[in-house]
Order: sequence, then C-alpha cells, then structure tokens
Amino acid sequence: MDDKKEIILLIFILVVFDVFIWWQVLFNGPNKKNAELYFLDVGQGDAELVVLPGGVKILIDAGPNNQILNQLSSIFSPFNRYIDLAILSHPQTDHFTGLIDVLKRYQTGIFISNGQKGTARSFSDLEKIIKENKIKTINLAAGDKIRYQNNYLDILSPSKDLLLSNELNDTGLTIKLNTQGASALFTADIDSKIEEELSKKYNLDIDILKVAHHGSKYSSSENFLIKTSPRIAVIEVGKNSYGHPANEVLNRLAFVGAQIFRTDQDGTIKLIINHSQINILKRK
Repeated sequence: MDDKKEIILLIFILVVFDVFIWWQVLFNGPNKKNAELYFLDVGQGDAELVVLPGGVKILIDAGPNNQILNQLSSIFSPFNRYIDLAILSHPQTDHFTGLIDVLKRYQTGIFISNGQKGTARSFSDLEKIIKENKIKTINLAAGDKIRYQNNYLDILSPSKDLLLSNELNDTGLTIKLNTQGASALFTADIDSKIEEELSKKYNLDIDILKVAHHGSKYSSSENFLIKTSPRIAVIEVGKNSYGHPANEVLNRLAFVGAQIFRTDQDGTIKLIINHSQINILKRK
C-alpha cells in the first residue's frame, strides 16, 4: 500500500468513528445492516449516494442544480447532516454544481476528486466552500482504494496519462464498489475508448452498472457491456437535446439482459443489497 492509500484509509477510519457520526448512525441513520445505493433523480446530471452497512455515507457527484437537496432530505432524517465522503468524478457542471449547495448544508468529512479544475465560473464557488468549511481534500487516480470494513471502492480510472487529456470526460473517476457480495460500477462520462482500456485491464463482471454519460451513443459499447454483464443498469438522465439515452445503448443493454432503469422515467432508484441479493425500489 502506497502513502496515498494509507492516508485515505486512515482519514476515512477517523471520520467514521467520530462520536457525533455514530450517534447519527444509531438513532437517525439509514439501514444499518444492508448496503443501499441511490441513483438520484436530479435531471440531466449524475448523483449517486452509497450508504454502507453501519450508515457510512458516500455521495458521488450531485447533479446540475440544488435539486439534490430535496433528494437527500427525503432520505436522511432532519437531524442527519453529515456526509462522510463527497466524491466529484470530474469537474463538469452537471456533476459538480449541486455539490456547492450540499457542502453548504451538510457537514462533510472528506472531498475527493481527480484533482482537475473545472473551466466553468461556478467551479470557483465549489473551491470557495471547500476552503471555508476546511474540508479535507484528496486527489485519487487509478490504483487507489477506499476501504471500510469489508467494503471496497477501487478507483479504476483515470491513469496518470489520462489525467493529461484535454477531454474532461476522459479524466472521470471510474469506481468499482464491492459490498455485501455484490458489485457496482460508477462510470462518470467515460466513452467507449476508456471502456475498452478498462475491459483489457480489469475483471469487470459486475451486478450493477451506472450507465456512462447519461446513455450517450459514444459509450456503453457492446464489447464493454458483454464484459460487465450487469444485472441492473441505471441511466441518470433528464430532459436534454443530446438524444440521451440513445436507442443504440438501450438496445445493447437489453441484448446483454440488463434490467434497465431511467431516472427521467422511474425517478430515484434505490437498491438494497444484502448478501448478493438486490431489492429494487423506485421513488417516483
């Protein structure tokens, strides 16, 4: 384990053992035995909430506006205002804008990103709130790992070379979660080129797929979907002019036998994982 991995593990342990957090977990937290995954309905953007057994909360992206606040308030109790990890996959507005309001309202243990700076003017607002709230920040890339008890989040991408790309979508943090005997892959906005690289490098057989780039036709290649063979595929999408999700992607997902959900049609998708069993709830 290199220094970065030791640091992230140490800080994560310190965060989750804070007395205040455990008071929240015991009396106000979500389900304490099972893992819960929420694919939040925030319109045309990404926002996922992972709640590990024990109540540890990890927010991955937060959508294009403050709609995320309504989603979180419907999940947490009014007294539960702590998020252990806030992860930004890459600095585009449909992924980070909602984080500004989240970090204003919720105490946050650690902010994790790929280290890239966004070009949108509002990205400076995100940096400002992180600094004002003295939130610990850590940059991660391929090869890094976050571990809590028997739960793992493996960072599969970007590599150091990809971080030099001028295409922000290439730099998105791609994360594989293993929890309770099931696995999920969070793919940010990567395209088929990055998917192909990951397919060659990793064992990508998973249960749950966060479909890349809102169902763009340039992602979710047939080869990638065959390699991942997801049982459940969730497309986070809202009203848009890009043609998301593409019919080609929907057909490819159906071809590999994935059960398909869309936040624009199904609302927030909640998955409860217990020893490889996955229960699906829709919160339209």
